[in-house]
Amino acid sequence: MGFRCGIVGLPNVGKSTLFNALTETQAAQAANYPFCTIEPNVGQVSVPDERLEQIAGIAKSAKVIPTQLAFVDIAGLVKGASKGEGLGNQFLGNIREVDAIVHVLRCFEDDDIQHVANKVDPLADAEVVETELLLADMESLEKRVENARRRATAGDKEAKALSSVLGQTLELLKDGKPARLTEPKDDEEARLFAQAQLLTAKPVLYVCNVAEEDAATGNALSAEVFAKAEREGAEAVVVSAAIESELVAMDAEERGEYLSELGLEESGLSRIVRAGYKLLGLKTFFTAGPKESRAWTFPEGAKAPQAAGEIHTDFERGFIRAETIGYEDYVTLGGEGPAREAGKLRQEGKEYLVQDGDVMLFKFNV
Repeated sequence: MGFRCGIVGLPNVGKSTLFNALTETQAAQAANYPFCTIEPNVGQVSVPDERLEQIAGIAKSAKVIPTQLAFVDIAGLVKGASKGEGLGNQFLGNIREVDAIVHVLRCFEDDDIQHVANKVDPLADAEVVETELLLADMESLEKRVENARRRATAGDKEAKALSSVLGQTLELLKDGKPARLTEPKDDEEARLFAQAQLLTAKPVLYVCNVAEEDAATGNALSAEVFAKAEREGAEAVVVSAAIESELVAMDAEERGEYLSELGLEESGLSRIVRAGYKLLGLKTFFTAGPKESRAWTFPEGAKAPQAAGEIHTDFERGFIRAETIGYEDYVTLGGEGPAREAGKLRQEGKEYLVQDGDVMLFKFNV
């Protein structure tokens, strides 16, 4: 499953530098002037997960296949984007296609790097982007809601539900609040709301780009962003794009030593991935064997057949049962055989709620 994150922000906040570091490429041009990135760059990244390596070692797997996620580096947005200023129309079109917004905010001072507003203020920067997304959503909804209300009056049931849920959303937007605060009354309204593909309905992860010396503890500017995220029910992480760029050229051992010297336990990529999974309610299960060990992403609350469907739709359609071992049991006991002997391999049916870290083998018949 994985997920697709759109990296957004004002020009010159470090988006492209961070994208290049996270994806370990130079695909995104990075320079000290606005609109350096025009066409969105897309990079696939392997999700770091130490559990997968341990499972693969125990299973003596020939291949190890982590989950993949996509980062999309989207052009810097400026005030007026909702009216087509700068690269606004292109920016808004690209952002509709992602699952979550990774909003990079500049939380460092540097006289050598131009800021479009000539001052470093991450909350003001965030407001510029958020306002443009709100305005774009309002413009998208005004005619739609009016038409839905007209059809609802004529007795159209779907239009009535559409008018109810999107009408609620439009009022939120007019109050300066994002569409993600909308509360659909039932599954039908939830479906119609999702189909609207509103920009401010997407979950947001704020990435505070700080100087190297602030990477471990953050600073006063990043603290303001964290407080904002808490108020909104969003997520926030502190990352130094400069450090992430340096990590690219190092091997695993060098990376560990370098991070340790800086007082960091993990890379920025790991922090972003963990926060992104939490934001989207995603979990991981594993499959393991001599041929390969593999990580699979599933939505929290999924039942066994749904998880099986992440591997192949036939697995979900013809689901019989799932042989399941908890991660801790798998590692502590030493794999499938010992877990089976110890009675820790469970036969789970269609109603089983899959747990993060489960090692699973699906039985199916199509």
